[in-house]
Amino acid sequence: SKQAVAYRQVSLLLRRPPGREAYPGDVFYLHSRLLERAARVNADYVDAFTKGEVKGQTGSLTALPIIETQAGDVSAFVPTNVISITDGQIFLETNLFNAGIRPAINAGISVSRVGGAAQTDLIKKLSGGIRTDLAQYRELAAFAQFASDLDASTKKQLDRGARVTELLKQPQYSPL
Repeated sequence: SKQAVAYRQVSLLLRRPPGREAYPGDVFYLHSRLLERAARVNADYVDAFTKGEVKGQTGSLTALPIIETQAGDVSAFVPTNVISITDGQIFLETNLFNAGIRPAINAGISVSRVGGAAQTDLIKKLSGGIRTDLAQYRELAAFAQFASDLDASTKKQLDRGARVTELLKQPQYSPL
């Protein structure tokens, strides 16, 4: 995001026509080109994947772009650009961090296109629906603040979410 802001400023100084949010029209191309620099490739993999149609070329891409949002707005131009290029995102939230929940991952917004395809069957079975349970818990907890009388299933879900959150908390300055 810092790179996009700097590129926008330089483009405006050069009097290039601004587009959405005053970013130049080629900022999407610029992001994809920047992410392509993270490529490292293995010829055996490409040969097997393309059934020998591509020879001498290889391909794999791993990058960790960090995007700073303004007030947590993932629908702004730069975050949506990078989200559309990458296979998923981990959304870290300041409010969770300040509440002592570390890592401060918002399970509701964080997604992976690869997801379960990269997990073994055992991991899929053990993890179950933890991500969706956490996302639902955080939504319910926000609404439960204003409710005085909750039904048994809601209380049970809130209790489970609180326990899972405590289980997954990582102490500050203590990596797992």
